[in-house]
Amino acid sequence: MKKNYVVSCALVLGMAMTAAGQAAPAAAPPASTPAATAAPTPTRIGIINITAAILATKDGQRAAADLKAKFDPKKGALEKRQADVQGLQDQLRKGAATMSDEAKARMERDIATNDRSLKNDADDLNTEVDQDQQKLMQDIWGKMNPIINQYATQNGYAVVLDVSNQQGGVIFGAADVNITPDIIKLYDQAHPGTAAPAAAKPATPAPPKPGASATPAAAPVKK
Repeated sequence: MKKNYVVSCALVLGMAMTAAGQAAPAAAPPASTPAATAAPTPTRIGIINITAAILATKDGQRAAADLKAKFDPKKGALEKRQADVQGLQDQLRKGAATMSDEAKARMERDIATNDRSLKNDADDLNTEVDQDQQKLMQDIWGKMNPIINQYATQNGYAVVLDVSNQQGGVIFGAADVNITPDIIKLYDQAHPGTAAPAAAKPATPAPPKPGASATPAAAPVKK
């Protein structure tokens, strides 16, 4: 079942150099125009865990709490049905030697029918969770992206790499190039909203490792 929510946003941010010349006044003798000072070319490289940043914002915490409240009851119902199917399987295994062929066949059909229905409903639930979580990530990312761009430009970053994805290619990133905490702070200042419930508030993320992700997902139904 699909459970991966990765926002891969490798950001290459450049600052264009500008130059401006000043023409000498027409009535004055020709004079040399001082060369305009070019803006320094950004050279810093930073990393950010977009997934962790999104979920650590107040908006992310609040949305994650809402998703939990919405999907926990459905997940609980599926888990109970899974336990019921497991109970039938145990009953068949223990009593198969003494059951009539007709009773055994009937129980096998019941198990197959219930198991198939359970799998279909679990797939539907995980699809619904996928869609809601993806929307959560996209909505917050739409507001976070300009903040990252502005931060990177103002602080001389030439490249900011997202390390949410394990396949992103970043093997190591020192703590002092990790801008995740700064972006979380700036996002919450720009979008304060309402504080999320304390129980749903995750700890401030440590310097991220490639592949780190805190995205909630519906638990798959085990067979």
